[in-house]
Amino acid sequence: MSAACDNVSTQSAAALARQPVEVRKSATGWVADRQEDALALEVPVALVYNGISHAVMMASPSDLEDLALGFSLTEGILAHPHECYDLELHEEAQGLAVHLSIASQRLAELKQRRRSMTGRTGCGLCGTEALEQAIRPIPAVIAPSLDDAAIQHALGELNAHQPLKAATGAVHGAAWCDLQGHIQRLREDVGRHNALDKLIGTLARDSVPLEKGFVLVSSRASYEMVHKCASAGIGALAAVSAATALAVEQAQTAGLLLAGFVRPGRHLIYHRPATAQG
Repeated sequence: MSAACDNVSTQSAAALARQPVEVRKSATGWVADRQEDALALEVPVALVYNGISHAVMMASPSDLEDLALGFSLTEGILAHPHECYDLELHEEAQGLAVHLSIASQRLAELKQRRRSMTGRTGCGLCGTEALEQAIRPIPAVIAPSLDDAAIQHALGELNAHQPLKAATGAVHGAAWCDLQGHIQRLREDVGRHNALDKLIGTLARDSVPLEKGFVLVSSRASYEMVHKCASAGIGALAAVSAATALAVEQAQTAGLLLAGFVRPGRHLIYHRPATAQG
């Protein structure tokens, strides 16, 4: 439980709280042990574009600049990171707000489709107003050549890169891995979509070459996880849990390599394009 708290980074430490708990153990009989546990924080985060509040989601309060940029890119609010001129994090009475200054053309487009959105930890298609908006067109990507050993190597490194999960057991992780399976960076959040948006945000901020790696997530591979990867130009996604049928369909449409049920010594390949023969 709380022993892992000593090893968390400053960013991760800001995303957890400590709570006295009663641990119930059964040996010869049930006994109680008072301890201090680490809990993942979950706070409302508003994304504000040129003074207009557009989205509010529940998120872990770490790497929020990455979350804001990644969300803006994967939701089509921005087409390129350079369209975000400035980004500031503000603490407000009811939560946190990330203020983004974006290109005027993008703001005009945002106003046309502006809607009120609330993201939840197990969120679905947040802010969708009509059925035709539920499944958006997915861009084509080029899947890298990726072998089984790389996927397994990334899985073996995953836990060591998730300090917040080690401390709380309550968050998802999204990792960027090179083509040998070495984890280069990882972001964590109570929401799996948020974790992936944070990862995409940091990749965009640092202009990481996306053809030279793949994403590994600690969650299932849903439609939106596939769509977010494709929207960012990422050609391969591996998930610790299963993929959904729609996720596989969308991976096939985009030409994205999709793997799931990644466990030690075993994983499934749902779709492997010809460009990605490993």
